[in-house]
Amino acid sequence: MCEVFHKVIMGLRDFILDYFHGFWDYETPKVMVVKNGTLGVIYRSVQFFVITYFIWYVFISQKAYQETETRPESSVYTLMKGSAVHGDDVLDTVEYARPSEGGDVISTILRREFTYNQRQGTCAEYVKVANANCTTHSDCVQGEVDFDGHGRRTGRCVQYYNHTFKTCEIQSWCPIEEYAVVREPAMVEAINFTVFIRNSIHFPKFKVLRGNIKDASTKRGMHKYLSKCHYNVETEPYCPNFRLGYIAHQAKENFSELCQTGGVIGVFINWDCNLDLDPSHCKPSYSFRRLDLRKDPTSNSGYYYRFAKYYSTNGVESRTLIKAYGIRLDIIVHGQAGKFSPIPTIISTVTAMTSVGICTIICDWIMLTFIDKNEVYSERKFDEVIQEPTVPIPTELNFINIYGSNHSDLSDGVPL
Repeated sequence: MCEVFHKVIMGLRDFILDYFHGFWDYETPKVMVVKNGTLGVIYRSVQFFVITYFIWYVFISQKAYQETETRPESSVYTLMKGSAVHGDDVLDTVEYARPSEGGDVISTILRREFTYNQRQGTCAEYVKVANANCTTHSDCVQGEVDFDGHGRRTGRCVQYYNHTFKTCEIQSWCPIEEYAVVREPAMVEAINFTVFIRNSIHFPKFKVLRGNIKDASTKRGMHKYLSKCHYNVETEPYCPNFRLGYIAHQAKENFSELCQTGGVIGVFINWDCNLDLDPSHCKPSYSFRRLDLRKDPTSNSGYYYRFAKYYSTNGVESRTLIKAYGIRLDIIVHGQAGKFSPIPTIISTVTAMTSVGICTIICDWIMLTFIDKNEVYSERKFDEVIQEPTVPIPTELNFINIYGSNHSDLSDGVPL
């Protein structure tokens, strides 16, 4: 037992000593010229791929020589413009635009549903509310509130308006919306409404402030330009006026369907600024996309909201409930800017030069694994020099002189 333990200890000691002595060895690359067409093609091909990747993608496409900023400061102001004749009424922005003060979210009403003359009182619950149908008073629990319903139950079972069946009576604003609602036609004129979007963006790292409105020499000239222009990506890229019909078309939506169900559309403003160029090249690009779930059977798709107009009739408070369907525009701003800087340039250049070394690793692996059948390359590739030789060492194919060239030419005599 002691002898086995002694052998283990001695073996461990020898391993540690060998590792310690090997740790202080110096390894230097040995240049070996291999005249092999296949290996040469692979080597130059990998070199070409690596160099092309860094020049085209890293430096030209990704601009790795620039210092970048991706979190700019942004401000958005919106304003809806237009008027529509609806029946005998003329509607302006106060009637259909929400909110009136503008911001990064703005909506316009396209269709309305009215429930007139609602008052606080008791009436029959909507027939499609769960457990609302009844035959006797005992089917209705007094004081119970169904959060899918319209109010608090009184405990009475009453006739459902002009129908023969009955539902539980509730205390609420009566009559209920589903029974007394009056739907008006869609406001198709809204397709020509325009939304004014003013966006300013600031890159604090580079102290650059830009806006999406074309500069004008005078205030009067600016007002004249903004009152007539409409955005076009080719002819008017600096005009901040967008027609609702244009926005719906760019979002690949049917405006007539939006009038019926409403919808939420994202207006994406993207600033991609190369500050090495003239500041006039720093201009926004716009894209549009539907954001809400369209025709999803598990949720209420579209966009709508309710509000009420209150008034007094013979001293009794009354209201008109309005359910409004419309388009909501969410203005979402993204931005990034870049400018030449020596630090990222040096880092990217060193990375590119280092990555070229992968070509040698790949070709060495191919040479020693697939081509070196007789281990001729491996014998020339790896040499161990214990002490400095006093006489030049001859080789079969060439001569390696420690005091002269350390290149081996394997162009002849190597069976493949």
